[in-house]
Amino acid sequence: MTKFPIISEQNPLILASASPRRKRLLTQVGIPFRSVTSKANEEGVTGNPAQISRILAEKKAFHVYSEIGPSWILGADTIVAVDNRILGKPENSEKAKEMLLLLGGKEHRVITGFCILNPSATVAHSESVTTFVRFKPLSVNEIEGYIHTGEPFGKAGSYAIQGVGSFMVEAITGSYPNVVGLPLCAVIKALVSVGGLECFPLAERM
Repeated sequence: MTKFPIISEQNPLILASASPRRKRLLTQVGIPFRSVTSKANEEGVTGNPAQISRILAEKKAFHVYSEIGPSWILGADTIVAVDNRILGKPENSEKAKEMLLLLGGKEHRVITGFCILNPSATVAHSESVTTFVRFKPLSVNEIEGYIHTGEPFGKAGSYAIQGVGSFMVEAITGSYPNVVGLPLCAVIKALVSVGGLECFPLAERM
């Protein structure tokens, strides 16, 4: 197996995302990275939510690779699904209200697909991680009050578990950071497995 330079301050992981939540998660665990926004075309992808999230993660990673060249690249895509329906990011207050009414009092799935490309543009790892989240029943006043905070916008499923939206969460089964936007345990395990990291935690943080 070809041995590539490991991820370091001089050779940072490239995060194919502008998501502030994903950036905060990688910063939290001390993985050196640089964020590059992917402009990959996300239209026309079909399949179940796990397949779609993986395909979109790969598309994002490859698009960034085409722009910056050889690097370890991490692409990710998070999907919220309930009642066999995929919930994207709300376009306006009405869409946010519709989604939150649908989620209230139910369990839904948060699926994050991620893809790691090695410096030769080979998919070193591709995986999807699912977390189950249950919301308490929500009143119209609660939903409208939450929308008024502005937090639902730009979030799949119209909520942020790490913010004000935590008031709606009764229970969670699975990875918490996965709901935020990146399943850190699975990502770090994969980076070590494919040779992007020698070990974790990183020695320089000790």
